[in-house]
Order: sequence, then structure tokens, then C-alpha cells
Amino acid sequence: MRKKYILLSAIICLGTFFQSCSDYLDVERYFNDRQDLERIFNSRDYTEQWLANAYYQLLSFNLEIGHVRFTLTNYSDDMIFTEGGAGISFSNYKFGQYGPQYGGNVNALIARPWDQSYEGIRQASIFLQHVHPGDEITEEMYRDLKGQAYFIRGYLYWLLLRKYGPVPILPDEGLDYEATYSDLAYPRNTYDECVEYISEQMLQAAGLLGSDRSSLSASRPTKGAALAVRAKAYLYGASPLMNGNPEMVSFVDDQGKQLIAQEYDEEKWAKAAAAALDVIRLDKYEIYVAPKRNNGGLWGAYPRTIEPPYHPVYSERTWKEGGWKDIDPLDSYRALFNGDLYVSENPELIFSRGDNQLNDEYGIQSMSRHQMPVSKGGGWNCHGITGKQCDAYGMNDGKPFDRATSLKGFTQQDGQYPYLRKDVWLEYANREPRFYASVAFNGAHWANTSATDPNNRDFQTFYYYGEDDGRKIVSTDDRWIPTGIGMMKYVNPKESYNGGTVYPKVDPAIRYADILLIYAEALNELTTTYQIASWDGSETYTVSRDIAAMKAAVLPVRVRAGIPNFDEIGMGDPYNDPDELRKEIKRERQIEFLGENQRYYDLRRWKDAPEEESQMIYGCNTTVPKEYREFFYEQVVVPSVQTSWSMKKYFWPIAYDELKRNARLTQAPGWPSFD
Repeated sequence: MRKKYILLSAIICLGTFFQSCSDYLDVERYFNDRQDLERIFNSRDYTEQWLANAYYQLLSFNLEIGHVRFTLTNYSDDMIFTEGGAGISFSNYKFGQYGPQYGGNVNALIARPWDQSYEGIRQASIFLQHVHPGDEITEEMYRDLKGQAYFIRGYLYWLLLRKYGPVPILPDEGLDYEATYSDLAYPRNTYDECVEYISEQMLQAAGLLGSDRSSLSASRPTKGAALAVRAKAYLYGASPLMNGNPEMVSFVDDQGKQLIAQEYDEEKWAKAAAAALDVIRLDKYEIYVAPKRNNGGLWGAYPRTIEPPYHPVYSERTWKEGGWKDIDPLDSYRALFNGDLYVSENPELIFSRGDNQLNDEYGIQSMSRHQMPVSKGGGWNCHGITGKQCDAYGMNDGKPFDRATSLKGFTQQDGQYPYLRKDVWLEYANREPRFYASVAFNGAHWANTSATDPNNRDFQTFYYYGEDDGRKIVSTDDRWIPTGIGMMKYVNPKESYNGGTVYPKVDPAIRYADILLIYAEALNELTTTYQIASWDGSETYTVSRDIAAMKAAVLPVRVRAGIPNFDEIGMGDPYNDPDELRKEIKRERQIEFLGENQRYYDLRRWKDAPEEESQMIYGCNTTVPKEYREFFYEQVVVPSVQTSWSMKKYFWPIAYDELKRNARLTQAPGWPSFD
């Protein structure tokens, strides 16, 4: 009799996607005619359908970028939302009120990624056990399909690791569902064991996958995607939260085994750097840039390029020569996110779900609508950014923003300063291009050129008290932004939800800018030299704190943004000081990856969250009407979107039901277990 397996962590029946326990245990239920596994994997169509079911688990609650309902971790100290009573839901989330003790929808929210991930792991594992070449599946196809399955399994463990910390790694061959409950119970593996397992899965994938995909399959993983996930996993394993952290001494499995390394190991940083170098050495990816545009006006969807301040090197060199002479920094950045580029058109995308994000309720399209103004944009006007994030953006010469010395007052006419229209506060002047691609400041320009009504095109939005998109008398209204600072990133300049066109958005799950900054960050932490083998063992890297290599990694990200490198802005050379460079890299990541589900995890792995996420959230004074507009910009604490920090927020809790099913599974630190 054929053996049946389950691959969920002692989770005999979850009910997330399945109707009953008996249905869940029956692997043949996927097909109406109840075919056996042999017949399924002899058919190309059914084989690909099985793999598609595994891919499906990367969606909904496993999306990394999207609306707050499904991607809470996309909101840290940089972004806010007001759904659920003008910020009440945000505050509950920031105060850690999302554990299993709260039940209902909240409990489902923290449980679903776990259930979904292990279901995908189960499907991928069964696939790997049974897929084979045959009459309908060529050897080449077999290798590719198998590589994809390894990637899916490793990627789902990666998603689990970031949220829940160390998780159980289940046997690749699966679990015999006829075994006793005690035999089906698995403890958490250590964080390092999880990292190494993910690395192993991605090495298997990289050895099978090709370097390219056709445009029709551009959202399927490649060799580079597998190696990039490996680099990210190694980076997290090297970071302070997981590398010699006595604060996590109490995080143990059911036998008292410590799950977080207590002894610091610098070589982990060298492994992360080498893994990032593996991706760089593929010579496959590059930073995307948009060409300079010499025509067009000051406004509209695609205005004339505004050149960065003159620099004797970068202003004289083309992009290929290492400068910005022939590129548009604003378009180069915003086109990555706003739907202007397909996956296959973007050389920077290493892995993406593409625009396959199920529907408008889940993904980036939904998030962008929640950012859009109500009055003329047809949006929900309830996602914005914090004052901290707004202030993080530097000036157009690369220097940091300083409120004490910044310009004050208002613009007198459109175009008085680059990117600014009339009646805009001058603190928003002369900021770097990523600011204007990302921040919907008070008085920002919205093109919305697809709107059928001309009155709903090329408008400014103001958040003063009583304005259409500002705070109203009814304090419970959630369609206003409590910080008075909106978010522009992911919104297409042509886009309108008010009688216009809405553009599908591509998921930037992993892009090359991340790999470059990973490489620089990892090198910066080294105090000695290491010999690390490349991913395939074909060469050995000599890895050390190489200043030239760090500069070369950071420079393309900065030049694409139209700003010089850290050491070229007249404020010293942080590359000579690891502590100073660490600060600069952290800020660069904060700016570059806004809204890409990076900041939440970065703050935790750096152990910066206790300080950064406990700070009061500030912004503009949204109680001020237009007639007293200068007082709107006095920075104030925003009571409706406050936050706090506790140690339990390093990792997500495990649902009670899961803890009950698996007697060996321990709860994350600070979270209650069931009685």
C-alpha cells in the first residue's frame, strides 16, 4: 500500500485551506478523479499544477509588500496606517496586541503565515520526492522544476525564519501520518541550523536553475534568486540579534537547548559577504536607470529631467562611465515600483512575484490606493509616513537634512525650487530625488493623468485641518493621515482611481541594490581576513574589510539617486570608521527600501528596535487650518499612532492551537503559552 505523508510541523489538520482532517491527510484530494501520485507525476500538466499549488503559498499572508491587512511587517517606524478608527489598529499593532491571547481575526493573522508556509513546504517536499523525467517531462525540464521546488521550500523557511525566529525543520522525506502524535512533534531548530538549511536548499536550487527566464516565466526563480536568498539568510544569521546575543539566552527548545547563538562569530559576516559576492559575480544584474528626458514641462506624469547639483565627476560622466549625466534619478527610482516596468524589463529585480498578488485586496495595488488622496485621486488617503522617515531623506547634495538650518517659509510660484509647486513649505526644497519619488508632502504634485475629468489631473493635495484630504471634525474618520505626510512610492504618475486607469505593480521582493548594500554592510563588520569558498566551490574568495570594495558597492545606489558617495559630501570619510559607516548604511537602507518590508526586520536584526521603535511618532500638526499654515509644520507628537517596544516583538508568537498540537514546540520569548 502506498505511503502517505504530511509535512506540516506536527500539524495534523490546520483547516486553513482544507475542510477536514481526513481531506487534509489525503494528498490525492487535489484532483477530482483521485489519481495516485505516480499518475500525477507522469503528467506534465498535473506536475506543473502541483508545483503551482506550492507557489500559491507565497501569496496572500506570505506577500511581503502590500496592504496592512496582510503585510503588517511592512509598517515599522517609517510608515503608518489609519484603518480601524483613525489609528487605533495601528497603535494596537505597535503595542504588541496581536498575539494568540487576543483571538479572532488577530490570532488568525499571526497564525496564517505559519500554516501557509508549512503547507507550501509540504507540497514542495512531495514534489521533490516524486518528480521525475519521462515521456512528457524532458531532463532539462525536470532539472528546472526540481530547482524551483528547492527554491520554494527554502524560501518559505526563510519567510518563517524572519517572522517567527527559529522554526522546526521537518524531514525532507516527510512525516508518516500514521505515526503517533509524539513522533510527529518536532522542536524548533536553532537559528543557525535554519540558516544553514536555507543555504543548502538554495545551493541545490542554484545548481539546477538557469540564469535567465523568458518574459512569460519571469516571476519564477533563477540561479541568482537562489543565491540572493542565501545571502540574505547569512546576513541575518550574522546580525547582532542572532550572533552572540545574551539577551536571548532564555529562548530555548523543549530540552533547554539555546536557539540563538550566545558566542559571537565574526566569520558569519564573511560568509554573508561571500554569498552576496556570489550574486555580484554572476554579472547578471545591474542597477536600473531611466534615461534623461530633455523634453516635457515641469509637471505631468513624466516631466523634464531635473539634474542634480553639479558634481565635477558624476555630472560629467554617463551612467556607463559611473555618473548621472544621462539618467533621470527620479524616474530611475520610482519606475522600479509604480508599474512602469515589467519584471522582464527590470535588470535590478532578482526575484519577484510580479503582479501576481491575487487581487486588489492583498497586494501593492491595494496599498497604493490606500495612499492616494480621496478628493481627486479616488483613493483612501490613510497610509502615510512618519516625521522620522521624512527627515531621514538627505539634501540634493548628499548631506543630511538639518531642521535647525533648513529653509523656512513657502514657495511663491510653481517651480521656484525643483519638484515644488506654489505654497509648499521650504523644508521640502532641495531634497534628494528619492524623497520626491516617495513622499507625498503637503502640497505635493499628483499627476493622475489618466483621469477622465481634467479637474482630477495635475493637482496638489493639502492636509491642513478641514481640507478634503486633511483632518475633519469627526475624529474617528480614518481617511486622513495623522502625521500630515503622505506616501507617493508605488503610485503611478498616470494612475487615477477616480475615473482613470489603475496600473498593476510588480513585487520587488529582492533587488540588486539590496545585494550591494548587504555586501558593504557585511564587509564593514570584519576585523580580519577570511578564505570563503564560492557557492559552487569553483574559487575561494579572500574576504576582508576592503574599503574600495565597499565604496564600489554603495556608489551605484547613490549615483542612481543623483547623490555622491558617503565620503564625497564634505563631511568626512565614514569608510575609515566602521561605526560611522554602519550608521550611513543603516540610513541608506531606510531610504532606499521604504515600503519594501525591510525596515521592520532590519531594526530587529540590528537590535535597534528597542530604541527606534520606542520613540514617539511625530509629524505635522494636523489640527492647524490653512489660514495658520506655518504652524502646521511645527513637529508634534501624534497621539493616535503611538508605539512602544517590548522584547516579545523581536519574533512573532506561535498560535495556541499549534502549541497544543506540537508538544515539543516552544513559544517565542515574551508571549504567553496556552494554559
